[in-house]
Amino acid sequence: MSRNMKQVASDTLGFVPQKDIVYNKLLPYADKLDSESNDILAKIKGNLSRAVQLRELWPGVLFWTRRLSTYMRLYGRKFSKEDHVLFIKLLYELVTIPKLEISMMQGLARLLINLLKKRELLSREDLELPWRPLYELQERILYSKTEHLGLNWFPNSVENVLKTLVKSCRPYFPESATQEMLEEWRPLLCPFDVTMQRAISYFDLFLPTTLPPHLHHKGFKLWFDELTGLWASVQNLPSWEVHLVNLFARLANDNIGYIDWDPYIPKIFTRILRSLNLPVGSSQMLVQRYAANAYDISHVVLWVSSLLGGPSQQAQAQLSGLFNSITSFFHPSNHGRWLMKLMKLLQRLPAAVVRRLHRERYRKPTWLTPVPESHKLTEENITDFVQSMMQPVLLAMFSKTGSLDAAQALQNLALMRPELVIPPVLEKTYPAMETLTEPHQLTATLSCMIGVARSLVSGGQRFPEGPTHMLPLLVRALPGVDPNDFSKCMITFQFIATFVTLVPLVDCSSALHERTDLTEVERKLCSASAEFEDFVLQFMDRCFALIDSSTLEQTREETETEKMTHLESLVELGLSSTFSTILTQCSLEIFKVALKKVFNFATTNIFETRVAGRMVADMCRAASKCNPVEALKRFVPHCCNAINQIAVNEEVLKEEELDKELLWNLQLLSEVTRVDGDKVLPYRTQLVQILQLTLRLKCKQGYTLACNMLHHILRSTALIYPTEYCSMPGGFHQHSRDRLPIRDWGRPGDLWNLDIQWHVPCVEETSFAFYILDLILQPELQRLQRFSQGELEMSREDVLQSLAIVQHCLLGAGSLMPPLKGEPVSELVQSMVNLEETRLYIGREYDVSRENYRDAICRVMRQLLHYILEHSEDDTKSLFSIIKIISDLLHFKGSHKHEFDSRWKRFNLVKKSMENRLHGRKQHIRALLIDRVMLQHELRKLTMEGCQYRSVHQDLMKDLLRLSTSTYSQVRSRAQGVFFTALGTYNFCCRDLIPHVLEFLKPNRRDVTQQQFKGALYCLLGNHSGVCLANLHDWDCITLTWPAIVHSGLSSAMSLEKPSIVRLFDDLADKIHRQYETIGIDFSVPEACIAVASRLMVAGKPVPPQPVPTEEELAVGRKTQQNKNTDSEGKYERLVADLLDGISNRDMPWKFEHIAIGFLSLLLRDDLPLPAPAVLFFVKSLNHDSLLVRKVAISAVAGIMKQLKRPHKKVPVDPLELCGGKLPSGLAAGDRPDNQWLQYHKDSLPQTQQDWESCVFVEKTHWGYYSWPRKLMSYAPPEEQPKQNLTREEMNEREQIIFDHFSDPVFIAQLIEFLSLEDRKGKDKFSPRRFCLFKGLFRNFSDAFVPVLRPHLQRLVADSHESKQRCVAEIISGLIRGCKHWSYVKVEGLWEVLCPLLRTALTNITIETYADWGTCIATACESRDPRKLHWLFEMLMESPVNGEGGSFVDACRLYVLQGGLAQQEWRVPELLHRLLQYLEPKLTQVYKNVRERIGSVLTYIFMIDVNLPYTQPTSSPRIADFTRRVVARLKPLMEGDEEIQNHVMEENEVGEPDERTQAIKLLKTVLKWLIASAGRSFSTAVPEQLQLLPLLFKIAPVENDDSYDELKRDAKTCLSLMSQGLLYAEQIPLVLRVLQGIAGSSSWHARYTVLTYLQIMVFYNLFTFMSDQGSVDQVRALVVSLLEDEQLEVREMAATTLSGFLQCNFLSMDAPMQAHFEALCQTSLPKKKTRALGSAVDTVPSADLMRRHAGVLGLSACILSSPYDVPTWMPQLLMDLSAHLNDTQPIEMTVKKTLSNFRRTHHDNWQEHKQQFTDDQLVVLTDLLVSPCYYA
Repeated sequence: MSRNMKQVASDTLGFVPQKDIVYNKLLPYADKLDSESNDILAKIKGNLSRAVQLRELWPGVLFWTRRLSTYMRLYGRKFSKEDHVLFIKLLYELVTIPKLEISMMQGLARLLINLLKKRELLSREDLELPWRPLYELQERILYSKTEHLGLNWFPNSVENVLKTLVKSCRPYFPESATQEMLEEWRPLLCPFDVTMQRAISYFDLFLPTTLPPHLHHKGFKLWFDELTGLWASVQNLPSWEVHLVNLFARLANDNIGYIDWDPYIPKIFTRILRSLNLPVGSSQMLVQRYAANAYDISHVVLWVSSLLGGPSQQAQAQLSGLFNSITSFFHPSNHGRWLMKLMKLLQRLPAAVVRRLHRERYRKPTWLTPVPESHKLTEENITDFVQSMMQPVLLAMFSKTGSLDAAQALQNLALMRPELVIPPVLEKTYPAMETLTEPHQLTATLSCMIGVARSLVSGGQRFPEGPTHMLPLLVRALPGVDPNDFSKCMITFQFIATFVTLVPLVDCSSALHERTDLTEVERKLCSASAEFEDFVLQFMDRCFALIDSSTLEQTREETETEKMTHLESLVELGLSSTFSTILTQCSLEIFKVALKKVFNFATTNIFETRVAGRMVADMCRAASKCNPVEALKRFVPHCCNAINQIAVNEEVLKEEELDKELLWNLQLLSEVTRVDGDKVLPYRTQLVQILQLTLRLKCKQGYTLACNMLHHILRSTALIYPTEYCSMPGGFHQHSRDRLPIRDWGRPGDLWNLDIQWHVPCVEETSFAFYILDLILQPELQRLQRFSQGELEMSREDVLQSLAIVQHCLLGAGSLMPPLKGEPVSELVQSMVNLEETRLYIGREYDVSRENYRDAICRVMRQLLHYILEHSEDDTKSLFSIIKIISDLLHFKGSHKHEFDSRWKRFNLVKKSMENRLHGRKQHIRALLIDRVMLQHELRKLTMEGCQYRSVHQDLMKDLLRLSTSTYSQVRSRAQGVFFTALGTYNFCCRDLIPHVLEFLKPNRRDVTQQQFKGALYCLLGNHSGVCLANLHDWDCITLTWPAIVHSGLSSAMSLEKPSIVRLFDDLADKIHRQYETIGIDFSVPEACIAVASRLMVAGKPVPPQPVPTEEELAVGRKTQQNKNTDSEGKYERLVADLLDGISNRDMPWKFEHIAIGFLSLLLRDDLPLPAPAVLFFVKSLNHDSLLVRKVAISAVAGIMKQLKRPHKKVPVDPLELCGGKLPSGLAAGDRPDNQWLQYHKDSLPQTQQDWESCVFVEKTHWGYYSWPRKLMSYAPPEEQPKQNLTREEMNEREQIIFDHFSDPVFIAQLIEFLSLEDRKGKDKFSPRRFCLFKGLFRNFSDAFVPVLRPHLQRLVADSHESKQRCVAEIISGLIRGCKHWSYVKVEGLWEVLCPLLRTALTNITIETYADWGTCIATACESRDPRKLHWLFEMLMESPVNGEGGSFVDACRLYVLQGGLAQQEWRVPELLHRLLQYLEPKLTQVYKNVRERIGSVLTYIFMIDVNLPYTQPTSSPRIADFTRRVVARLKPLMEGDEEIQNHVMEENEVGEPDERTQAIKLLKTVLKWLIASAGRSFSTAVPEQLQLLPLLFKIAPVENDDSYDELKRDAKTCLSLMSQGLLYAEQIPLVLRVLQGIAGSSSWHARYTVLTYLQIMVFYNLFTFMSDQGSVDQVRALVVSLLEDEQLEVREMAATTLSGFLQCNFLSMDAPMQAHFEALCQTSLPKKKTRALGSAVDTVPSADLMRRHAGVLGLSACILSSPYDVPTWMPQLLMDLSAHLNDTQPIEMTVKKTLSNFRRTHHDNWQEHKQQFTDDQLVVLTDLLVSPCYYA
């Protein structure tokens, strides 16, 4: 906006607006808007401020914040900076009120996000927001401690809203925030714990990255090295790595040029490539985790686009490498799960680079840090980038799924470099237009051309010859208008429309002679523009042909469907919009020719009115819209004459089936009159005469067309709309001296000089409209009124016809009729704030002197409706019509919501396909800008929410309710639709209507029919988008609806037999459960909010008209708010009582009992305990007969236990005193002297009461691992804690109820009985809910119930049934976790009971229950200090693998032990050492299941040995030591060369087996460990694994065959997983050395496997390898040497590997390499004669043959390495190769294979590829490819 505009704005408004919506200034009534917006804004400020000060969150604050968001929709951010900041601060305070109801919080948060959206408007100086309240909000909601117990119900969307909120506030966090966040979350960084994910995701979400450069030392520099180090050192993609990448991407994008990423670039690109998860080689196994935790493409793209440019250029080199290596995956013949990601990458990367360029070159500078000059993208950078992307994009154009992605990519690339992008696309487009056989090729290329259209047409200095392609393209596209191929037809229409919108179709050829200043290209264009007229006429011929082929007679003679099919309606739309675009862009001369042609076509034929007629009429309408004067002159007289001639005959009017000619002319007339009102006026007498004649036709088809005409004439005289959409203001006439139309090609509209031609109704038009209404509508209303008073007989057809006329009058002239009047309905809500509605000005003052037809229609319709419902309720067609009219009476002011929505959608689609993201600044084409202004006008017309609810609305709503509960289901459902829309429109009307709906459900009413009952239920249910009456978030409503739903079970109309009713109740209950969110009880407003609100009253212009609240008012407000709180509590308790009342009713059907219990379970809360009667009910329900009820009760009682929990006091402890040392300086994670005291030491366990009480227990596992929190909290000593073991008298009522039941042996026996039943056989699992129940029980009541339970536990443990074991496992884990605060004596007593029980359980363990016991122990040990559980660990460690009970029990015991130890992570090194020591001798176990289990246990033992930065060496077992010991024991296998056989040992074999057998058994276990750890550990111990590699290569088989034994299969899996591992630069030489060693091995299997290993390893670490030239040379040497291997299979594999490396550009085809192969090929073979005659075939190939074969294979690898194009060196190589076609085998075979592959892959584009060869070469080649040898 220019400066003087701003000045003007601030003069009229009194302030400088932050950023208002520009389109408002272009509306015809723009001058009225400033005062209107000021008025609304002042009201919003005043009322919002008052509402907060008077502490009225509901309805006051909610109502006025909604107003504010509507205000922003209409005017943008049209308020002063001061107000902007205050609004944000006020909303921030409101959102972070701790007890705020969740649905309010979400609504306010969405508004706050919207206020913060344009961050350039407010700098850090203007606004600072604290971060901690947001963090507390996140913790409270996303990591809620009570949600899983059902004490809080949050909506699903809340997570996204909160995250977006933090993102929006992030730029405004104070500069100290980074340090505070690090202190807060660093202690959570324990990589083995779930808190790691939490901490890193908080970092990703909260850390500010937009600080200005002088504050960087307080920003990212505090954490950059630490977190990049962490990222670089994890290898196996844990789930939190994704968050780190998101953080880095954002950091890079916000600080381009301030961070040196160069050292990280190979790592970044290697990881991106790995994250794409592409398949390589044949034998690769995908690791599940890589697929699940892959990087998010949108962040990858952001990161990459921020790395480009700068002095080093390294990123672009790597990016080119990345695309080179994955290009072949884009070829359309490749397909797989990975394709989606690749396409996304392709589509988003150019967009990101365009965004960056826009920011660097075109965006207005803002307070955000600009990119320094040194790092801006240069022209050269851009060219390199575009070139690196072209090849994959051109391949992706034809892919089966991705041609749209490719089109978007091309659109963005063409903005930057049209001269590189458009020519290759054109090369593909021209041939595609010629072919008839490949329609997909055409649709793909056309959609890409549409994307680059603007860049092509506007030419510019980069691509001046662009526009010359335009006409040839248009003309060649014409054959695509093809009646037989629908999709082709649509894309062609879109293509033509897109190009024509950009280009004025004006013949400029005469300018060639008149002007001398034309450039070469302009001369070309001028002469070409003479063809425009031809093009338009040809296009019309094509369209006529299309219409002829789709007349209704031809396609469907006498079928039922008279409407168009879906496809036809799409074609109709495409045709009419394309044709109207063409005519809009025509010069007058071309238009006249076209008009004449379409007029002749329309008037010389007679069309049926359903399909073809509609299309022709549409074309005529388009013509008359573009130039009404010319068109109406032809059409109106012609049609009127034709109609009058036929209708002279009186009989015609009475006929049921009308003459076709009459219908067609009527249809034509009704369409061509849809033009500007003032152009219709000259013909008014003829038109009115026709209307009077035809509206009373007997034939329905006839009078419907007449009604359409009536509607169109009224509309065009009554509405405001733009009258033209040309691409240049003022339309196109011939070129003149100063204006040459070809220079306007592709020019964007100028927002400030749009010069929109508005049609604003003049006095004459308005009076014409009222004249028609008086003439036509008045008599119809009188007839209907007399009919409904019983004075006039009318047939149903007559009534319907009258209603049709009324409806069309309302639709046509709705905008002239003022809204319905009436008294506001009072007393719905109490509020101390004004809740008035705002009326927007939409371009006209209503004329009060004339009759208000809206009121009149309303009156008559209500009378008629009541008459029909009384006398002929089965006249459903009339009822449909009345419902439609009522809907329009309520909402219609000239446009419909659904039409507006689809226009808005279409606008956005077109904008997207043609926008210029590079220059930004709204450079859209003019038609689009006009459309947007029109949408703004429509939006103002449709803004309805917050209307006052008046008596007249009340009456209409009651009528709708009556219709919604009437007899016929179709009437009901239509009426309900209108009813739901109206509910959302009027303030608080739900409160008025709920009682009326519930009337139908009353159980004691006898007069309710089933239909009414059902209708009422549907009204409660609501539709999928609107209000659900049964579940409004408001105590007043719920206390009415829920009990009513339950009690309706007793109603006489209710029949459980009727499936539809049963289904309705299911849906209702289901919807309430799905949508219920906890409703607030505490509505208090903190002082901080009130302080901000009071500032809003006095801040800046516009000054609020409302008075500042007085002291008395404030006191009343405080009082009201307290009353509201107590009132809410009262309602809550009453609702619970009502529901219980329903449940206890004897006659209540079980279904309704269940519904009531479901409702009751929703009412558990964390801020109010459940009333005692409900507690009693749920406790009793634990033993209910129904399983469903028992399940609900278990959850509910667990929740009640949480409510009754007594808070335990915590005190800070100082880790310094406890360790007696000093804290480490700097960062040090892992096992340090200062966290030793946390760990488990056998000699210092608390074994006495005194030790126990003096020991500081730290329950959470992550504290102390990375760093200490600022305050480490631990529980206070026992004497300060609440009393244990209360007597019954000391308990409150709720506790007594539970105590009584659980002390009762009968109750317990019954409960245990139920809990040990099986639910679904084989599907049951350990139930966390039951665990929570028992944990709560033992926590709240200490050991009171142990004596009663003990006999049951002993009985269950001995029983090996699955469900019995599960039940006891759930109770035991609850016991162990519940005894957290028991005294030492009690705990000791407990373990004396538990240890024997667990021992028994573990001996009785079965295959069904071992998982449950594992879960049991894991749950019991979770978040508990290991020193508290020492009894358990010592018992489990006794001897897990002792062979008692067979191998299976051993494996299960290990599993259970592992469950416990894994929860303790790093705090039990001593136990881990003991376990390892115990297991090592047992590694040679015979049984597979034990081996697998040991493998998994080993993974957990070594999990703690991580190689992360700042981490001390662990005191837990280390991999290196273990590997050393294992390798020593595997020595016997390393030495010999013989085949390693799997040795299966018999059970009873006597004697000590030899070393070798032992070693094989050991190896099997080690393999299991390696496989298990691939998916679980964070870092891979590469040096250790390398020692085992040679052994694995020896064993792994070559073929993929499942018949192999376990050992071989495992070895193969292991190799595949290891080859995918991430390597660091320093590890590569080690690996290569090992591989070179193996390549010299005598086993060809090993040599073969080396190659497959290499392929995967290199691809998965591509950029790390390529950053070190030495490694590349070593790999090349290795592959080339294996090409000469004596084993044929190895040679062939080496060739495949080489070709793969060439294809992904890892190696390049350079001259020395080519020379080397050519030399090898020349190796001469021994002559045939010299061979011994005796042997027909040589048994051993000679060395010469091998070398010659190696050469041929090398050449063949080079040829196969470029399957989709022909590089310059290829023809020569093919010639070299062909010379060997007659060599001995195996050479001949290789040559044949290569040639056939070449032919297969190059066949598609052979026409292009042919160009690369000389004629002689082509002769040889053709000879080769089709020679007899090809078929030999």
